[in-house]
Amino acid sequence: MSIRRLPENLVNRIAAGEVVERPASALKELVENAIDARSRRIAVRLMGGGIDGIEVSDDGCGISRNELPIAFERHATSKLPDEAIEAVNTLGFRGEALPSIASVAQVRLESRVAGEDGWSISVDNGRATDPVPAAIPHGTRVRVTGLFERVPARRKFLRSARSEYAACLDLMRRLAMARPDVGFLLEHDGRTIFNLPPDQDRPTRVAALTDRDLKANSIAVDLERDGVVLGGIAGLPTFHRGIADHQYLFVNGRPVKDRLLTGAVRGAYADLLARDRHAVVALFLEVPPSEVDVNVHPAKTEVRFRDPQLVRGMIVSGLRQAIEREGHRSSQPAAASAMALWQREGEGPRPPAGGFQPAVQAAWDGSQPSQPVSQYAGPTGLVADTGRKFEGFGALAPVSARAEVAVASVPVASDAPLGVARGQVAATYIVAEAEDGLVLVDQHAAHERLVLERLRAGAAGSGVAAQRLLLPDVVDLEETDCDRLEARIEELSAFGLDIERFGPAAMLVRATPALLGTVDTHRLLKDLADDLAEHDAPLSIGERIDHVAATMACHGSVRAGRVLSVAEMNSLLREMEATPHSGQCNHGRPTWVKLGHGDIEKLFGRR
Repeated sequence: MSIRRLPENLVNRIAAGEVVERPASALKELVENAIDARSRRIAVRLMGGGIDGIEVSDDGCGISRNELPIAFERHATSKLPDEAIEAVNTLGFRGEALPSIASVAQVRLESRVAGEDGWSISVDNGRATDPVPAAIPHGTRVRVTGLFERVPARRKFLRSARSEYAACLDLMRRLAMARPDVGFLLEHDGRTIFNLPPDQDRPTRVAALTDRDLKANSIAVDLERDGVVLGGIAGLPTFHRGIADHQYLFVNGRPVKDRLLTGAVRGAYADLLARDRHAVVALFLEVPPSEVDVNVHPAKTEVRFRDPQLVRGMIVSGLRQAIEREGHRSSQPAAASAMALWQREGEGPRPPAGGFQPAVQAAWDGSQPSQPVSQYAGPTGLVADTGRKFEGFGALAPVSARAEVAVASVPVASDAPLGVARGQVAATYIVAEAEDGLVLVDQHAAHERLVLERLRAGAAGSGVAAQRLLLPDVVDLEETDCDRLEARIEELSAFGLDIERFGPAAMLVRATPALLGTVDTHRLLKDLADDLAEHDAPLSIGERIDHVAATMACHGSVRAGRVLSVAEMNSLLREMEATPHSGQCNHGRPTWVKLGHGDIEKLFGRR
């Protein structure tokens, strides 16, 4: 078979397949052109998810009449003034966007340069008309209709209008997030999706495009190393989602989806989130153009770094440092949703029909000052302090809350961000009074984080103190699990866990970390083996160590149901205030929540 040149229209369609895969692909190219034209405001209108039509209007520099036909020629661009493609600083530079779109759709482009007349040109699946005058404000407006109408093999692979719209919306969020200095309007089938003004600060723009609560539950990220700058915002570990759809990554102002970057985010939150939860982040990397290749993919959604480990290390350490700066901070639920969980009665409970004893009745009616009542009896007498029963009231649940007189000196609430312990509820939650409200602490979740940080500190220093077992424990496991544990004996020893192989399918435990107290060695080793099976290969040594520490901490923390003294409760609160990441446990759950004074006043109708 002889070699032949393909016809130009077929060449354009093949090129379009590399750039225009779906409506979102065409929209990306058009909006990036508008951004590169130094626009201050960009309006996007979609019809039928972009399948029926796309319109992009901007107030940028515009295109002159003589350049309109050239704009639809392949490899014709105004964004590459010389041949230094490695130093490009615009979003587009290949000169393939407009000709690729116009080869598989009907395109009408109207443009006017400031101080000149406006002109319009139409291209129908590769066939262009001559420019004609057009009435248009300065800037450019592009309409795309009939996408893939004459390429049925491509059109039938488009998804539903709803799915295509979702892809367009995600794209617009990313582009608008990358340029908070530009105003963006998005409409779909005549309905306004968002209308963002120009010159917004970055946290406000990101929160407006993701979650309103993100701004109040996020932290700033700022790090510079070897000419690489990392900025942006990251959600607190307790502010997370079930899917990773709110992770936005940008390189030199370009939205990208890169495995290296998403893996780094996962590593930074490794021991702060449960395995099925995902962080909310918007990270912006500024890298010297010579250190990154943006020409890897025709759609420029992927990049390649000259030093990928530097970039990954910056993201992990930048996020870690930002989270550590916040100390014990935790995301708090919205006041409306928290208040809805409280039960409030209009008049309060009424006394029993038969009445209380005289002293109690007088205190109830307010006829005399109320006194601390430790025992009071209804007509049928007091049943028990843990199961009171009055006529008309029925049996009450056993009282599980308790308070205790403090023997040691109690700190002042204003000097303690997490307040002063006032009691314990259900032998699980610590009730503390802070200067600005009421604090509830989950003692198990909080202590789990504290144990983890102690284990980390010990492993990084001289090692964790070990507690020798009087009689070594033999733990039976699968042979593969034993192999994984045997390969990590030295790493585990740094945490005070002394084990050795004991036959093909057993491990001998000689010592456990003293911090953990009495632990179930079989369960501990089984959990460690499971973690190593899942995370051993893809993670670095440091990250593997973090996973080991997190698993151990879960076995050594104060369990729910343990009664604590006031001194123990206050000690736990003070250590939380001094420990990084103490606002969330190792699984991403909050360790404490606060009910502000304003919320309490609302409960009692004072506001």
